[in-house]
Amino acid sequence: MERAVKTITLLVVFVASQQINCQEAILQISNGIKDREYCIVYNHSWTPLAQTLDAAIQFPLVNLMSTMLCNGSGVSPDVVRGKAVVVMRGYCNFSQKALIAQSLGATTLLIASNTTLITPSTNESEYAKVHIPLALMRLRDLLEAQQVIGEGMKVKLYAPAPSKIDPSIAVILLIAIVTVALGGYWSGACERDRLSKGSMMEVGEDSKADSGELSLYSPLKVVFFVAMMCGMLVLMYFFYNVLVYIIIAIFCLACASALFSCLDAVMEKIGCGTVSFSIRNWNFSLRSLLLAAVCISIAVFWAVNRNEDRWIWILQDLLGVAFCLNFMKTISLSNFKICVILLSLLLVYDVFFVFITPFFTKNGVSIMVQVALGPDASGEKTQGNMVAIPAEPQAPSEKLPVVMRVPRFSAWAQNLCGMQFSILGYGDIIVPGLLVAYCSRFDVWINSTKKIYFVSCCIAYLLGMILTFVVMLLSGMGQPALLYLVPFTLITSAVVAGCRGEMKHFWAGTNVYEVLDSREPLLPEGRTNCSVGGERC
Repeated sequence: MERAVKTITLLVVFVASQQINCQEAILQISNGIKDREYCIVYNHSWTPLAQTLDAAIQFPLVNLMSTMLCNGSGVSPDVVRGKAVVVMRGYCNFSQKALIAQSLGATTLLIASNTTLITPSTNESEYAKVHIPLALMRLRDLLEAQQVIGEGMKVKLYAPAPSKIDPSIAVILLIAIVTVALGGYWSGACERDRLSKGSMMEVGEDSKADSGELSLYSPLKVVFFVAMMCGMLVLMYFFYNVLVYIIIAIFCLACASALFSCLDAVMEKIGCGTVSFSIRNWNFSLRSLLLAAVCISIAVFWAVNRNEDRWIWILQDLLGVAFCLNFMKTISLSNFKICVILLSLLLVYDVFFVFITPFFTKNGVSIMVQVALGPDASGEKTQGNMVAIPAEPQAPSEKLPVVMRVPRFSAWAQNLCGMQFSILGYGDIIVPGLLVAYCSRFDVWINSTKKIYFVSCCIAYLLGMILTFVVMLLSGMGQPALLYLVPFTLITSAVVAGCRGEMKHFWAGTNVYEVLDSREPLLPEGRTNCSVGGERC
């Protein structure tokens, strides 16, 4: 059961990191004594706004909600001249309302809406005719302002320029490299323990069953595994609203198991003792029972509060780190050949579902992005040119919990329009992490005291992540991280093996020892055969 949960979960964790490029701004309403700020949606290519509150010009607000302003009849120019006006949404398009308000002498047009706020747009030929700012606001925000501010309302509209280099990128980078390094080190430490106990037997399908590890050693199985991933992603795209709850349940089980494994290893390392007892020939460990209760409680707590965006991301990231660490320790690639096949196929998979599938989907959004962010991530559905904000509070949409999420600290409107996150898929950690783990185990096999393969692969992963973020910032759109991580890590590992003259054994991995007739420990002093390259670190 545990293996099935891990396998199914792994099929849905390979999603690329994306960011939402919103067109949200801030509306300040005040009367000189009280003031409030509200979220508004505008089109920066139509009506640019000031970037700071001090630079914004303040105008008196005239309430014309009794009209849709689809024509100028019944509205005196003297009432609106030199002022901001607010009208109701409907009956005519945004440009028509703006042109009428402009002809009456208004300086700003606010459109109150009781439906979803979308970025106001029109035909390109109409943009040049409108010279006043236009924005949509929630009707409930205007009604609240009338109660709080009262008479004499004045407004300012401004849209601070978001920082491209957000501190959240550094946090995600730190999470990724630390997780990969710890996972690789843990895998190598487990390998060392097995060798010291003389438990390494010839490689086969069930060779690691006793240790609870799963090994990918057949190219055909790797191809089948990637094909299953493609099928799972397509199913998630078409049946998201049903499958998302199944994935959430599987995620809770997998994270509880992973967290237990991580905490148990830490307690074992620090020498925390345990008390065992038996009930009807069943042996129980008090430490294990307590840890299991804690881990299950944490997973359940996350499940109950998973939509609390303002703080639950911290717990989700902690569970994600435990999940990735346990996977890197549990899933082992038997040789470099399997690493090359798996990582290359996943590279093609990532690029195809990010860059190619938008040409086949109805809304022009990649399958990967829509599955990663959920079907309600409208900001991505139009490639960042449009946003949609609910006019009324709504139940939060469910999202796949298979990404590291860090709020964008420089997102100035996040408290008004909703929090914005930088995300990184677990797959961008696990996939290269499996290669890092293999390099760590190979260091153990050749008794490399300086861990040359492990350190080199970790450095390559760090450089690949940095390049991913650089390209993302320069292009202004999310990137399939495996496009950069896979070449960096594979090429670096191959170069190190080639320079050390160990490519033959690095390529064959554990399979090279199947020809050994002896069942003695594989590498009692780091190697059984001096021809395994020699210690050259």
